[in-house]
Amino acid sequence: MDATSSFIVLMVGGLWHWLPIAFGLGYLFGSLPFGLILTRFAGLGDVRRIGSGNIGATNVLRTGRKGLALATLLLDAAKGGLAVLIADHYFGQVPAMLAGLGAFLGHVFPVWLQFKGGKGVATYLGVLLAIVWQAAAVFGALWLAVALLTRISSLAALIATVAATLAAWIWGPGEFAGIAVLMGLIILIKHRDNIKRLLAGEEPRIGAKA
Repeated sequence: MDATSSFIVLMVGGLWHWLPIAFGLGYLFGSLPFGLILTRFAGLGDVRRIGSGNIGATNVLRTGRKGLALATLLLDAAKGGLAVLIADHYFGQVPAMLAGLGAFLGHVFPVWLQFKGGKGVATYLGVLLAIVWQAAAVFGALWLAVALLTRISSLAALIATVAATLAAWIWGPGEFAGIAVLMGLIILIKHRDNIKRLLAGEEPRIGAKA
């Protein structure tokens, strides 16, 4: 069943209430701050007190613990992808898209951290992987290429996000296009300080400690 048919079935069948439920469950799942949890369990304190103050993998890497940074990246991506897959299994494709949006917003604006979360890049990648893998592939290829060439994570993320959002618009379900654009715009806005530092030539390289 495609996204349009799924949406029609939901509305005609009186099952529209699954939409906010899927979104809410996705939000709660996405709001788990894995970067903060892992660094605290590792005895490194509050990761928000170092570097950029972010809870994502790039800032976790500034602790010098590559394994924790990789685990943060994978878990942040997984919570986006799993939110989509679980919602798709139980509620259908359109609720699954809203669950993905919820997971992304949960990571960026987590209720547990007074709505001050990460920048959403890894979680966005996980959502893309579950909904339109072609866009995720574009993201991964461009991020890796730019990161290897420049060793600047934010620049890689910005370029990959723009390209992947366009890819999601082209290859993804029609109902997902607007959601992908919204997430992409939020990622760009969350990187506004990085953009200022990039323009000033002051953005730190990957692996640089606080």
